[in-house]
Amino acid sequence: MTRFAYWELGARLGYRQAWAATLPALAIAASLGVASPSIAVPVAEPLQLAASASAAQWVAVPRARGRLLAADIGLVINQADPYSVAVGAHYIRQRQLSPQQVLRVNLPQRAVLDVAEFEALQQAITSHFGPGTQALALAWAAPYAVACNSITGALAMGFDAGLCLQSCGAAQRSPYFNSSSGRPYSDHGLRPAMLLAAPSLDAAKALIDRGVRADGSLARRGRPAVNVMLLRTEDAARNVRMAIYPPAGLLALPGVMLQVVPEAELPATRHVLMAITGSAKPGLTPAPDWLPGALADHLTSYGGAWQGTHGQGTVMDWIISGVTASHGTVSEPCNHLQKFPHPQLLLLHYLQGSTAIEAYWKSVAWPQQSLFVGEPLAAPFSAAPVRRQDAVGSSQQPASGNQ
Repeated sequence: MTRFAYWELGARLGYRQAWAATLPALAIAASLGVASPSIAVPVAEPLQLAASASAAQWVAVPRARGRLLAADIGLVINQADPYSVAVGAHYIRQRQLSPQQVLRVNLPQRAVLDVAEFEALQQAITSHFGPGTQALALAWAAPYAVACNSITGALAMGFDAGLCLQSCGAAQRSPYFNSSSGRPYSDHGLRPAMLLAAPSLDAAKALIDRGVRADGSLARRGRPAVNVMLLRTEDAARNVRMAIYPPAGLLALPGVMLQVVPEAELPATRHVLMAITGSAKPGLTPAPDWLPGALADHLTSYGGAWQGTHGQGTVMDWIISGVTASHGTVSEPCNHLQKFPHPQLLLLHYLQGSTAIEAYWKSVAWPQQSLFVGEPLAAPFSAAPVRRQDAVGSSQQPASGNQ
């Protein structure tokens, strides 16, 4: 079944264009809770859906109500870690954060925190940041987990001890999943978090700089199309997201070409905005031609446990290759689709001008084991943001709309 809803986008960019929405009745999408009507999928012509229920179809996403700005971010620095101190200082400069937006703590420099250490960190964050702080940037590479929970998932959703008894079981559903909100803490009571992690200080600075360069870089009319790579592999267990890939083809308004091709074609592709695959180790040699703000991840068990010895590729492989944000799980999730980024939601939220942290967090239904890594504020499809001089937590409200 298909119907069309239209909304106007692009007044900021000097043009107006309708986006056509298709609301397919895909059972697999319904199980993820993304089939409720709201917003549009950008297409050059109305989508002609095949009669087969197995045919690739679009799901709907809500229209974004604003997006995160630099003044909405709380930065946490581990004073016991020289990497964290230096990365935090660079992030403060590049995103021009105010002193009130920065919390300095002392954490052990190891991969996994125990529950008591995590609770002390969570209390420090709760005490320091006011209600205006909507999301967190964590200026370290480790710790990245709390027992079987990711540190980003636990900070946003609370630590779930029960999940450690059965890590392949169902997890708590995020209220932020596929949300329209540009104010996650105000609207949903959670602060999505992202780790500013890279294998070295220089690589971390380059990651941050890519995020800054991304801002507004694709929000201009008439530029060449960029590529979204929806990749196929022969790994049946890890390739399950192919069932929710959208149709391949050109999305004319945002200027995005969707390609559904074998994973081996990724390194030779130019101007890559996003890559999604399922494999134990993604093929990244030579490194693809990533755009600033590029997002990429692979479905595997321990992609977030980047210091582990599981023999799998991790989020760090993507960061080293030049992406700006990635995702991986820190404990065995099995291949539940709800525990990994939904390719369509990730793309469609990003295309609306949302930031990398928003697009990634809104694409994962059960994020408790999800480690989100990258530069949170990268937003290539947004126009230049209105600068806010007020401190986080002040009474001044952020400007509305996708800025």
